[in-house]
Amino acid sequence: MPRVYGAHSELFRARQLLACVSQYLSLYWRRSKLGESSSGREPTFLLAAKVTWRCGSWALEAAGQGFRVSMNLDKIREAAERVARSVGVEVVDVEWQVGKQRLLRLYIDRPPSLGQNIGSGISHSDCEAVSEQLNVILDVEDLVPGPAYVLEVSSPGLDRKLLKPSDYERFAGRLAKVWLNEPVENAKFLEGRLAGFTDGVVQISVRDRTISFPLANVRKANLVVEF
Repeated sequence: MPRVYGAHSELFRARQLLACVSQYLSLYWRRSKLGESSSGREPTFLLAAKVTWRCGSWALEAAGQGFRVSMNLDKIREAAERVARSVGVEVVDVEWQVGKQRLLRLYIDRPPSLGQNIGSGISHSDCEAVSEQLNVILDVEDLVPGPAYVLEVSSPGLDRKLLKPSDYERFAGRLAKVWLNEPVENAKFLEGRLAGFTDGVVQISVRDRTISFPLANVRKANLVVEF
């Protein structure tokens, strides 16, 4: 049975990837036709020299008129989390960017001790240890195929992203900016103090009222630096 389950899992991932590719080609075709109709010449639409397009956990790397699947970000995150645990830190986020160079950026932090909301932070030696160990795993497991790339490991910063349910609990009372997929009380952007998180619902205090919305409705969110 596990083998059958694995086969179904791979089939689902393959279908998901094909759907991503279909969306990409559809977008490319529409942009190409737009360039053709506006100029009266052959389609002039070209992607940047190299850009990154995300679909689910896959990163698609495009150059000119072609593209290829560059990697599965979930596998990279799994490898990064193995290394992070061994160093005593946690992975906050993983980003893949392609511009003048291929860049894999990893954000790490030190989780707070029991009964505390704020961790002790990370040091340069923490970043160096994670970078050295992860580099070896990425090369041995060939998780970043293709040309050379840069691995960057750093702290999430004072204006860190809020990505997990525990982030909204940990940083209760902090000022945050939140962008929503669907409007709540006629607003898709909120700035206020995090007031709690219960059963998948985020609460944020804006001026003299508390606004609630599902975490699933959050497009992006980050802390605001206060001095």
